[in-house]
Amino acid sequence: MQPMKSLHLLLQRLADARFEFVVVGGYASVLHGSAYVTDDLDICAVLTPQNVEILRTALADLKPCHRMTHQKLSFLEHPPVGHAVNNLYLETEGGVLDILSNVLGVGDYQRLRQSAIEVPLFGRKCLVISLADLIAAKEAMGREKDLLTAKELRAIAAKRGKSTP
Repeated sequence: MQPMKSLHLLLQRLADARFEFVVVGGYASVLHGSAYVTDDLDICAVLTPQNVEILRTALADLKPCHRMTHQKLSFLEHPPVGHAVNNLYLETEGGVLDILSNVLGVGDYQRLRQSAIEVPLFGRKCLVISLADLIAAKEAMGREKDLLTAKELRAIAAKRGKSTP
């Protein structure tokens, strides 16, 4: 499956499951007009035990496993039912999905949601981090690729006549 097509599948699954999230990271940059390509989906969400179960149901047939562990632990079995988590880094047959509780330089899901924009994607509506928040997050990351993306996003914001942090 092509990377962008698989990311579409992940977004559709999450939206159809009514899982509340804000798209952040590289995919959000693309949605805001960036030319940089991404091969994973980063989202921000609240990872309560209930939300973890919603995720498990939505992703079950995509064989999700934890990608930041030495062993490929199944997300369907770990963490145990009833446990909340802070972040999830998953590899699925639909692509890589990172779920963050907080975005560096910006804040948690509730903070992101306040200024997020609603974008129609594949017949669904998804929340996407605002351009100003995305720039702040990319700059806070400090990696070369993020700083380059932030520079490009600032140019996009200037062209649109929007102020940035």
